[in-house]
Amino acid sequence: MVKENCGVVGIFSLDGANVIPMIIDSLRALQHRGQEAWGLAIPKKQPYKQLGLVSSGVSDFDRVTREYASPAAIGHVRYSTIGKSNLENAQPLKVKDLCIAHNGTISNVEELAGMVGGCTFTPQNASDTLVAAQRLVSLMSNDGKLGSALSILKNEMIGSFCFTFVSDDNAVYAARDPKGFRPMVIGHRKDNNTYIVASESAALSAVGAKLIRDVKPGELIKISDAGLESEMFSDDKRQAHCSFEFTYFAHPTSVMEGTNIYITRKRIGQLLARKFPIRDADIVIPVPDSARPAALGYAQELGISFEEGLLKDRYSRKGPLRSFIEPHQADRVEINRWIIPITQVINGKHVVVVDDSLVRGTSSKAIIKALRRAGARKISMVITFPPIKYPCYAGIDFPSHEELVTFMGDGKEYSEEEMIEKVRQIIGADFLGYNDAKNLADAIGMDTNSMCFTCSSGDYSTLGIKPIFKSRAEIKGE
Repeated sequence: MVKENCGVVGIFSLDGANVIPMIIDSLRALQHRGQEAWGLAIPKKQPYKQLGLVSSGVSDFDRVTREYASPAAIGHVRYSTIGKSNLENAQPLKVKDLCIAHNGTISNVEELAGMVGGCTFTPQNASDTLVAAQRLVSLMSNDGKLGSALSILKNEMIGSFCFTFVSDDNAVYAARDPKGFRPMVIGHRKDNNTYIVASESAALSAVGAKLIRDVKPGELIKISDAGLESEMFSDDKRQAHCSFEFTYFAHPTSVMEGTNIYITRKRIGQLLARKFPIRDADIVIPVPDSARPAALGYAQELGISFEEGLLKDRYSRKGPLRSFIEPHQADRVEINRWIIPITQVINGKHVVVVDDSLVRGTSSKAIIKALRRAGARKISMVITFPPIKYPCYAGIDFPSHEELVTFMGDGKEYSEEEMIEKVRQIIGADFLGYNDAKNLADAIGMDTNSMCFTCSSGDYSTLGIKPIFKSRAEIKGE
């Protein structure tokens, strides 16, 4: 199974402006969603793709802007959890006259591959995006309509998706899956009459565009010389917005499902403080960077001093990156090495550490050791996300039981309290408190039933699957 929680963008200028500079700036604003590779595509040309960060290609920006000049384009930043991090697997991909960029997961990709001529799918030689594109093009051969093809594909494909497309007839399309697992918004830039569809509103802000609204779950957007058109390819009423987007993935400046991420994370911290009021603490510190608003909200709610007790070394090779979305454990460890405690702030204090999630335990264990070395008297850790106990099959990188710190592997049955105590011992904290689904949903301002908490609950009904759990080695084909 291939899983990607990437960033996608599609731009069309009705005034005929060259949108490539806007594509590049949008992708830079979405870099937090993928650090492995990036690319862009225009009509009637093979996509341009590069490994690494968007900024690493700065010397080529002028050339790319000239050679790929177009009023219609799509772009992609990649965060993969399967398949090699090579140029072949980077996106966008082109199949016949359609280029595609994808953010999400196709759980039944082997089955879907059988519908496009029985092509052999392995993690090493294909991607779920390519299989989906091939199937779409095959379905479109019936009547040439993307909406009709998506209305069939949604029933054949199990998983989550946000697609952007650019066709050789100079149109840009965007589609969001019927459950709304992954985010997608649409905006407009008035001065050159340009429409932009992107994973997050941060990409709109980066190019001076105004947010119009979220793309609806099950909606297909088409932007061409005829303007903006919309059709629904699904009437599914049940939604399952990814809860992890609100605590970790999304940029704090983004507006998602009508709520600002920074304000939401601050409110999460406030409600977390009511759940775990550690009043004898001396200071509250965040794990940089996404936990910062929640830590501020926690501190303000209890009237405890908020401090920046941990800082990232922005000048190291890996320091500025996000450890969770690195595909290899060695790279995650390298990034965490460059989260440095400020001894003068920490020494002799009871420290409450607020983090956005606790997945593998790599970061938490390293940070707690560093705080001990800096002289922390006591360390309490509170987590804004519920315990992650099950693999995610909707686009987040925890695909196997064995890599989760909550997985004990001894065959014993543990209560929630016993499991948390085991995790506390593993990471070395004096106290560990997790948020719960209702508390998190209340802070976000959404109904629990409209959000996806599968990774905590183990209820895969929104995806319509009963997964067979595999090891990371099996999933990645190592």
